[in-house]
Amino acid sequence: MRTNILHIGAGELTYEIRNIVNVGNKLQSLGVQVNWENIGDPVAKGEEIPGWMKDIVADAVQQSATYGYSPTKGVLSTREFIARETNAMGGAQITAEDIIFFNGLGDAISKVFGFLKRTARVIVPTPSYTTHSSAEAAHAGDQPVTYILDPNHFWYPDLEDIENHIKYNPAVAGILVINPDNPTGAVYPAEVMRSIVEICEKNDLFIICDEVYQNITYNGTVAAPLCTVIGDKVPALCMRGTSKEMPWPGGRCGWIEVYNGHRDPMFETYVNSILNAKMLEVCSTTLPQVVLPQIKSHPEYQVYLDERIRRYERFSNLAYDILKDTKGLLVNRTNGAFYMSAAFEDGLLTHQQTLPIANDEVRKTVEALVDGPDVSPDKRFVYYLLASTGVCVVPLSSFATELQGFRITLLEQDEKEFVKIFTTISKTIDQYLAS
Repeated sequence: MRTNILHIGAGELTYEIRNIVNVGNKLQSLGVQVNWENIGDPVAKGEEIPGWMKDIVADAVQQSATYGYSPTKGVLSTREFIARETNAMGGAQITAEDIIFFNGLGDAISKVFGFLKRTARVIVPTPSYTTHSSAEAAHAGDQPVTYILDPNHFWYPDLEDIENHIKYNPAVAGILVINPDNPTGAVYPAEVMRSIVEICEKNDLFIICDEVYQNITYNGTVAAPLCTVIGDKVPALCMRGTSKEMPWPGGRCGWIEVYNGHRDPMFETYVNSILNAKMLEVCSTTLPQVVLPQIKSHPEYQVYLDERIRRYERFSNLAYDILKDTKGLLVNRTNGAFYMSAAFEDGLLTHQQTLPIANDEVRKTVEALVDGPDVSPDKRFVYYLLASTGVCVVPLSSFATELQGFRITLLEQDEKEFVKIFTTISKTIDQYLAS
C-alpha cells in the first residue's frame, strides 16, 4: 500500500490457544481423532447448564427491556448487586459508580491496555495469559515486560524479580496479577498479594488484577481477593466476569471494579478515558447483565458451583498423580481455575525429536509445520503429540515465557477418558524424549 497502515504493535497480537485449532482441524480432516484440551470453555467440553439457570435467561428474553441499550457503565441494579458482594468481603469499599461493564474481559483487556500511554508499561507474569500479554505488548509495540512465576515454588510470583524489573525499568507503571492464575492454575495466598500491593505503594504503581476464576479454588486453597488486601492508597482495576464461573463464555459479559480510583488524578483521568471509549460503543450487551443477580442469588447457584469445583479438584489430583513422576517434566498441582501447566527440564527438547505417525499425509503435514529454526521446541512437541495421539494442548512458550512445556485443561467430563488422556501424555513424553 502507498502508506503503512500497520499499528506498531500488530505483530504482538497472537493467540495460540485458538491458532492451534486450525492445525487440529487440518489433522482432523486427515483422519486424526482430536481431544480438544486447548481452550477453557466448560460448555464446549460438555458441562450442562442447569435448567433453573436457563429458565432465568428464558424469562428475561421475554422482557422487551433486555433487547435495548443498557447504561454505558452497565445496568445500575446489577452494578449495585456486585458492589454489595464486593463490599461484603471487607477491605476496599466501592459503589456502583466504580464498576464498568464490557463485552467480556477480552474487551476490557483491550481497552485497559490500549488507553495507556504507549511508553507506560505494565509488567505481566511469565507464563502469562495470552490476551493480557499480547494486548500489553501491542499497545507498546514491543515485547512484554515480564516477571517470573516460579515453577519450583508453586508457580508463585518471584517478588525479587518484580522489584528488580521496577528498579531498572522506570517505564513500568503497573503490575498485572492473575489470581487464580491462567495458565498455571496457581492460587496466591493473602501474603503474596499483600507483598505485591506493598511494592506498588512503595513505587507509586497501580495494579490490574484478573479475578475471573476467583470463586473456583480447591485443594484447601483460597484466593485472596484484591479488595481485601489493597488498602486505601494503591489505585487498582479488578477484572471479573461470568464466562468461567456460571459458566457463560458466549454471553461475553465482564466488568472492572475500580479501587482507590480518586487517589491519583492521573489514574482517575485514565479510568475516565476507558469509560469514554466504552461510551463511544454505547454499552455492553444487556441480557447477561440483567440476569446476573438472579442467577448468582438463586439457592441452587452455590450448590451447582460447588459440584463443579469438586470435580475440578478430583481431576486436578488425578492429573498431578499421573504426570508428577514423568521423567523430565516439572509439574505442580492445580489449585484453582481449570488448567495445568507443565514445563520440561532445560535442554531436554530438541529440534530432532519425533513421534511415530502412521498416516503419511498427517506426518508430512506436521513435518512441514515444524520445519524451520523459528518453531519453538515445545510447539514441535505439541504438534507431534496432536498428530500421533490426537491430544490437543497449547505450547507453554506461547504464554510469554521462555519455559518449554504445555498447558492443558481439566475440563474433560468423562473420568476414564480424562485418565486415558493424561496417561497418554505421560507415555508419549517418555517416547518423545527417547527419540
